[in-house]
Amino acid sequence: MVIRENKMLKHLWQLILQARCPLCQRPARQTFCLDCQRQLQQCQTQSAPLIPETPDDLNILAWGHYGGELKRAIAALKYEDQRAIAQPLGQWIAQTWLQHPHHPQRVGVVPIPLHQNRLQQRGYNQAELLAEHFCRVTGLPLYAQGLKRHRNTQPQFGLSLSQRQQNLAHAFVLGSDRQRLPRHIPILLMDDIYTTGETARAAQQTLIQAGFKVWGVLTLARTYRLTETPATGTSSPNQHPAN
Repeated sequence: MVIRENKMLKHLWQLILQARCPLCQRPARQTFCLDCQRQLQQCQTQSAPLIPETPDDLNILAWGHYGGELKRAIAALKYEDQRAIAQPLGQWIAQTWLQHPHHPQRVGVVPIPLHQNRLQQRGYNQAELLAEHFCRVTGLPLYAQGLKRHRNTQPQFGLSLSQRQQNLAHAFVLGSDRQRLPRHIPILLMDDIYTTGETARAAQQTLIQAGFKVWGVLTLARTYRLTETPATGTSSPNQHPAN
């Protein structure tokens, strides 16, 4: 009788202490519950990366399209202090990179930085968290402080193309890892979302002007215009995330 009661109490404590899915709060054996993980993986794109039109332009490779449950997960990661979300998402990005047949074998990974004010408010840089888990899977070197955002730019949401460019002009400088940044291999920029690409291009320009090569940008999600259809079997409206 005592043994049976102890087993029941143990089971009850397991239920109480069981991890909760950060997106729906249902019990989850891993980071996400099975239903949320299924919805997230439906956001993965099967399309090829965007190849640059000119030698100076960026390669763009994204794991998924910005919509549905992936949009919800990114919001939770950025604004709800759900840092654990970065682990599976960073691992999924790594799988996309490893399965891509045309990327360089070696790159140095540099996350897009936040300004110090926003970093203090949030407590972490979501792009850096994704990059950490990405690098653990791929074995690629991470230069977390390769760049520094020394201008506190306003969110890009709602700005025109020219306003976005002006907003990001001279926003980045080399960070405290500048002495460690490799010159013999290209740099891979990493961010959570790719929209118009102005942020990535501003970061790229800073690195190029300092004599570094930049392969492109790898992101968790990419927005699509109404004229584009991500190869996921789902529609993707014209959506623009806030920073």
